[in-house]
Amino acid sequence: MVHSTFSQHLRSRLGICLATAALCLSASGSMAAMTAWAENEGGRMRIVALPPTADGTVRGALQIEPKSGWITYWKEPGQAGIPPKITLTSADGASITEIGFPIPKQFTVGDVRDIGYDHPVALPFTLKLAAPDKPTTLRASAFIGLCRNICIPFQADFRLELSAAGPLPYQENLILDEAIRHLPEKPSKDFAVTAYTLSDDRQNLSLSLKLPDETAVPQIFVAGPEGHVLLDQTNEKRSGDRYVVEMPVGKLPKNYDPHGKRWDILVVSGGRAMETSLAFE
Repeated sequence: MVHSTFSQHLRSRLGICLATAALCLSASGSMAAMTAWAENEGGRMRIVALPPTADGTVRGALQIEPKSGWITYWKEPGQAGIPPKITLTSADGASITEIGFPIPKQFTVGDVRDIGYDHPVALPFTLKLAAPDKPTTLRASAFIGLCRNICIPFQADFRLELSAAGPLPYQENLILDEAIRHLPEKPSKDFAVTAYTLSDDRQNLSLSLKLPDETAVPQIFVAGPEGHVLLDQTNEKRSGDRYVVEMPVGKLPKNYDPHGKRWDILVVSGGRAMETSLAFE
């Protein structure tokens, strides 16, 4: 079981954190938007966005490039680290509707297990504009962690000018298509969660999976309430493409009630990855 909170994220990397520097950057494109890179000691990041569609949908991505030897984090970073956040600070009624996370790796250093990326990664997002027919100034703040021997909380403020006019931009499309290509697949007939149960004492999550590889031991990441991630597997049983396992939940946040909540689950098996959510009624 791995349990982390935001405060633990900031303390667990040798107790050393550097001060956050906010950067304000203007978009370099007039139709689609691609900001300049914001940089710090551990790497750099920027935002790319396409022009809005007729219904006000904007596809974008937060690009993160850690320097060699550094890592950045998945939606739940594990025992240490900082989960990435994208916040719209001013966008004329715009709202982020979805953020995607490519398939992460698990890193183990001593007794510490992290979940994230040690290579360039793009987090695709979708947002909706209230008035897509009008030029929109999008102001967004991105907050990530970049860690090696020290953990650096890295914040940058971006400004993008979005307009529905003009041709569809080539470079931005390539970046976003590549980001989407690295996302986990949705459940399918040969790869899915077929059953799940949270024990009455909320100490164990029982899972039944259908896997595309009948031999490999799957990696399973379950993101519960914020700051809480399940990684350990016990009582594994396999029968062909069926895999049954229990995952210790550990100590949930005080007074946490899972009813009506959803936990995300990512399963990696046989060179494929599937992501879905577990709804607790």
